[in-house]
Amino acid sequence: MSASSTQAKSLTVNGRPDAKSASKARLRLWLRILKVSRGMEAELRERLRVEFDTTLPRFDVLAALFRAEKGLKMSELSGVLRVSNGNVTGIVDRLVTDGLIVRVPVEGDRRAMIVRLTARGRSHFTKLATAHEGWVNDLLLSIDAGAAGELTAQLGNIGQRLQDEKGVGA
Repeated sequence: MSASSTQAKSLTVNGRPDAKSASKARLRLWLRILKVSRGMEAELRERLRVEFDTTLPRFDVLAALFRAEKGLKMSELSGVLRVSNGNVTGIVDRLVTDGLIVRVPVEGDRRAMIVRLTARGRSHFTKLATAHEGWVNDLLLSIDAGAAGELTAQLGNIGQRLQDEKGVGA
């Protein structure tokens, strides 16, 4: 008998779903998701540091700006990244110094600035993103494309439910 069929049987009592066992299984799932996510994130942080002398927050800012070709206001960038303006400001300052992004004044609003990638920033991010995709692929190699799609859909359903119920999630 496979491990998954043993687990499925343990979630039933007299052929009926056992709520307590299902609850424990979901708790174990949550803990495993956290453990794997933290481990993968640590590995990605290390690879970014070693291979590109950069950080995950810098990668995230560049990724957000790569997706927004016309750039983003600082407040929009903070919203996309789900962090405070203060957290983004220091990263943006360093990326400007490195010539990877520029600040452009917003017409009609002297206080607001739009940040966008420079050509050098776009080229640099393309290299980072290619490496990042390869690393993630390597880390998840044991999951075939079908299973990856199924897991993505299931996690998307959870995120949607959280969004609908609490206004949280992705």
